[in-house]
Amino acid sequence: MAEKTQRINAYKTGAVQAAKEIIQNAQDLIFTEYRGMTVSQLTDLRKKLRAEQASYKVVKNNYMNLAMKELGKPDMSAYLKGPTGVTFISRDAGPVAKILVEFTKEMSLVLKGGLIEGKEFDKNGVTAFAKMPSRKDMYAKMLGTLKAPASNFVFVLNGVISKLVRTVKAVGEKKA
Repeated sequence: MAEKTQRINAYKTGAVQAAKEIIQNAQDLIFTEYRGMTVSQLTDLRKKLRAEQASYKVVKNNYMNLAMKELGKPDMSAYLKGPTGVTFISRDAGPVAKILVEFTKEMSLVLKGGLIEGKEFDKNGVTAFAKMPSRKDMYAKMLGTLKAPASNFVFVLNGVISKLVRTVKAVGEKKA
């Protein structure tokens, strides 16, 4: 009996390699189903995502699975079924997740799940992540909290000095 040999098409190898490069450049990934969306809706989505340093690509599930496996990423094959679009995020994932959740409300985009900061999220997890304040908002709140004692101390000192000035002015007006 003859042995069965498997030929690997150069195009497929190149497609997996391209997927690996995109995944390596992305910090986070969010998987969606785009079925039912028009080209203009997808273009609008890509435009909004580009503003947040993210890209949206329709991928072949097998190529994505192979690329993720070769890079040692977690198994995301549960989310790579059916027509899949992947959002590749290179900066903060919070604003991008908010954009995608908005699109699920307005259009026929369906969240499947994601790989955010190395952790696997299902669709409910991505939705909850989108509701959290962004990294910038958290930094601003933390800075405000750190700055508050110094600001309050300055206001107290300023209040004592201004009270002294008003008292001296009142005494001066009384004697005049």
